Amino acid sequence: MSVPKKKRTRGSKKRRASHFALKKTKTVLCSKCKRAKLPHQVCTFCGSYKGKDVIKSKLDKKEEKKLSKKNLKSKEKQA
Repeated sequence: MSVPKKKRTRGSKKRRASHFALKKTKTVLCSKCKRAKLPHQVCTFCGSYKGKDVIKSKLDKKEEKKLSKKNLKSKEKQA
């Protein structure tokens, strides 16, 4: 194994470690729902990317549950 020839000074250590700091995440507003999202990513809330619906969103899933409950209730009333 190799051994360092000289001790790394405090200043040298800090200069080397200056790039390890956490950086703020950059966010942009979704064009559809106006919520903060990561750039070049699908919006996690509405499921759109570049103005197009790409995946089923949380809103769609909630609406589907409501519709299925209404359908079940209406079927029960008819029977």
